[in-house]
Amino acid sequence: MTTKKQRLVPLEELEKAADVLRVLAHPHRLAIVQLLTLQRHSVGQLAVALDLPPNVVSQHLSNMKAHGIAQAQRDGRAVYYRVTNPNALQLLDCIRKHGCGRPAENPR
Repeated sequence: MTTKKQRLVPLEELEKAADVLRVLAHPHRLAIVQLLTLQRHSVGQLAVALDLPPNVVSQHLSNMKAHGIAQAQRDGRAVYYRVTNPNALQLLDCIRKHGCGRPAENPR
């Protein structure tokens, strides 16, 4: 019997992952990531799309920027945001694929 050895993820990498997961563990921030995967958006555009006050969106984006998940780009007088962390996109794909909010199906 041959068993594959699974490589354990070093604690340092797990700490970085936990940091990103803590930031993304908020429905508004996940919604922001979802919108920013489609195209870059300004705070105002995100506020309208999410039906949130602009200051709330701005706080979420600030938190995401501080953890390397999003980045601001100035275009003239406007500032647009985009997702810069591919792990955030993979997490969103995982949520879509596995439907974390749905109860698990009975595999009988």
